[in-house]
Amino acid sequence: MVGEMIFVHSVLVQAFLAFLVSGLFIPFLTAKNPLDFRKASFVYTMIFQAITTMIAFTGLITMVAGDFGLTLSTIIMIVIWAVLMYIEIRKYIIIKKAKIENLETHTLLKSAFLKISVIHILLIVVMVVLMILKAKGIVVL
Repeated sequence: MVGEMIFVHSVLVQAFLAFLVSGLFIPFLTAKNPLDFRKASFVYTMIFQAITTMIAFTGLITMVAGDFGLTLSTIIMIVIWAVLMYIEIRKYIIIKKAKIENLETHTLLKSAFLKISVIHILLIVVMVVLMILKAKGIVVL
């Protein structure tokens, strides 16, 4: 049963990674209309938070059910989750409050959206690589 829970957790992480990569296209698809960019950013943030919450929940349930305890790798995952959520919420608040109708502001926000998305992807990839190395016994966390 614990194996199935770990599998579901990893599938959610893979789906999240695919979602993050697809999110890179939002600034390009909404390049002409700043208000569409704001709306797409809102939908993106809500889906982002839903998936990260599912990942955190399945991870917590797996940790408790599998009696894994609070290891260094678990602490790293919690910290990465908190950083991801903090960055995403701050990004959305900035996009929501900005005078996005201004072309320069819109361009700046699109650039920031892309950079933040890349940071999100890198954080997830680093954690996935660490967990793969841990599973193979190369890294002890």
